[in-house]
Amino acid sequence: QAQLVESGGGLVQAGGSLRLSCAASGRTFRSYYRAWFRQAPGKEREFVAAVAWSGGSTYYADSVKGRFTISRDNAKNTVYLQMNSLKPEDAAVYYCAAKVAPSAITDEYPYWGQGTQVTVSS
Repeated sequence: QAQLVESGGGLVQAGGSLRLSCAASGRTFRSYYRAWFRQAPGKEREFVAAVAWSGGSTYYADSVKGRFTISRDNAKNTVYLQMNSLKPEDAAVYYCAAKVAPSAITDEYPYWGQGTQVTVSS
């Protein structure tokens, strides 16, 4: 059974950094686009970043461009999200997801992790 498991969330001060990881098991997602979404309390889940299967193409929400970096290690079946210069508005539950073709639309992703909490103190 395909499974995505996030880790690396926590509490950080504004301006600090965190690195999230999403490990896949049960199947290989090597040829899949891998993405990160986030959901803050009372808000809809929103797209954060995505990376193509080769790692050569990346996509970012405007709100995180220049601060977040998505990458992947296909040998480890893992995708990462390096988050720098964190702001209080970045606080949310971060989810990783996978699908065959690139998309920023939540409902189009068939595979999801359980989420990891990121809290940013001001």
